[in-house]
Amino acid sequence: MIATSVAYDLVFLVHILSAVAVLIVFITMRASAKSVANGADASVQEARFPSRRNWAARVLHVLPVTGLIMSLSGDSAVSLTKPWIGVGILCYLAAAGHLEARTLPLERVVSEVIAHDGLASPERGRSLVRSIDILLALVAVAILAMLLQF
Repeated sequence: MIATSVAYDLVFLVHILSAVAVLIVFITMRASAKSVANGADASVQEARFPSRRNWAARVLHVLPVTGLIMSLSGDSAVSLTKPWIGVGILCYLAAAGHLEARTLPLERVVSEVIAHDGLASPERGRSLVRSIDILLALVAVAILAMLLQF
């Protein structure tokens, strides 16, 4: 499907760049959580967990929009009936639900604890690392499905 139209290729480019951005954001979030789990000092924790919303993590929500645009505007090779498209959609739904219901609220709690007490416990950091690992696993499954296109 690539190189069939400029519009399709631009949407594809945005889709790929969004996937790369998701990986960068989640890996950075994991590194920050890992620093708490390893007992980083107060200044490091405060720098890595500012008291504000994490909008960068929500770049994940660009993926289904661009994916659906490509699938709906493309030919039968990228049809919604393809199993790998279904896997991508299911992975997105699971990742988005986990991100919004578990990871971001947990990150917000860690941030609030750091702002109030100066330090978050290593256990809170380990919990956040586990939550982000689930997100990374779901993204990895989706990326593999997109690459293998079974």
